Amino acid sequence: MSEWLKAYRENHADFDHPSGIETLGSDPFIAFSNWFDQAAAAQEKEANAFVLSTASPDLRISSRILYLKELHGKSFIFYTNYLSHKGQDISRQEKVSMLFFWPGLMRQIRIEGRVQPIDAAISDAYFASRPRESQIGAWASAQSAVLPSRQELIAQFEYYDQQFPELVPRPPHWGGYALQPDYFEFWQGQPSRLHDRKSFLLQDDVWQINLLNP
Repeated sequence: MSEWLKAYRENHADFDHPSGIETLGSDPFIAFSNWFDQAAAAQEKEANAFVLSTASPDLRISSRILYLKELHGKSFIFYTNYLSHKGQDISRQEKVSMLFFWPGLMRQIRIEGRVQPIDAAISDAYFASRPRESQIGAWASAQSAVLPSRQELIAQFEYYDQQFPELVPRPPHWGGYALQPDYFEFWQGQPSRLHDRKSFLLQDDVWQINLLNP
């Protein structure tokens, strides 16, 4: 496998989409929305999926895939178990990074900032909109904790399914986070590794915009 990996490379020579870097404008939130809409229109699979990276107190970095559920004003909203590995990291270190990658368009966006739990009423409303199976699963799973067996997880699911025969309340350990960015980086693949990169850094409430070397 290693020899195959050494030889494998994507030169983007056949890439026929315009870069779009030049037309991003001065507002990174509008730029993100435009690229996201284009990714959805291009039918990128799960366009709202992103990699969330968090850090533990001893600076051990962890990454996992989550789903963006809303861009609310200047905040990116996602939901998870507050007691999970990532939830524990966030409770001690609120600085995180999220990365969107759309291979069909050869684009990625890196977003860095601070996260905080959102208002409980907003989490309640979103939880109520989820499929019942997902609601029960949020109760059944002690996310990231050691699982003795899958049978135990199924038993927990069946237990809570019986506990809540009608409406399923939101677990107190489950809800939303809002990421408030202070850095964006837009990346567009180009031939010969001469990729386009553009950054937006928030300083004194003003976005400082720069092109970056690939």
